[in-house]
Amino acid sequence: MTTQVILLNGGSSSGKSGLVRCLQAVLPDPWLAFGVDTFVDSLPARMRSSDGGIEFGADGGVSVGADFLALQAAWAEGVAATARAGARIVVDDVFLSGAESQRRWRKALGGVGTLWVAVRCEAEVAAGREIARGDRTPGMAALQADLVHEGVEYDVEVDTTRGESLDCARAIAAQVR
Repeated sequence: MTTQVILLNGGSSSGKSGLVRCLQAVLPDPWLAFGVDTFVDSLPARMRSSDGGIEFGADGGVSVGADFLALQAAWAEGVAATARAGARIVVDDVFLSGAESQRRWRKALGGVGTLWVAVRCEAEVAAGREIARGDRTPGMAALQADLVHEGVEYDVEVDTTRGESLDCARAIAAQVR
């Protein structure tokens, strides 16, 4: 089956955004990029501090409610519809619910050729990147480093701890059909 979607899953500050840019540079065809950060930024402000939306704890923990999950499901269906319409897409996501998050994506992407990619990064390195970025809740990267991969099945795994984004992107691109 032809790969229509490359779905990157990794914790905050693991290097997914850089990988997306490198993939767009090394893949021969044009690929659109859709990221969970853009999705979260598109939510109404009131959903960033409500039980039904998304909340960021002082310790870096993230909790989501029913309204968030409903909109996230609609977003995933929209990404899938765009792929079904012929676009090739790289998705940058954070599977806060591990295997359950993958199950929701699998449902939305049913019948769409998808390459599932683990983006791993040691917690200490991701935490350092988090500090350098300055736009994340402290502790988020360390908490998510392993949590987002629990129970998730992958086709490809890359480690950005010491690996260059371009090298990791080439390894992913080599698996695209």
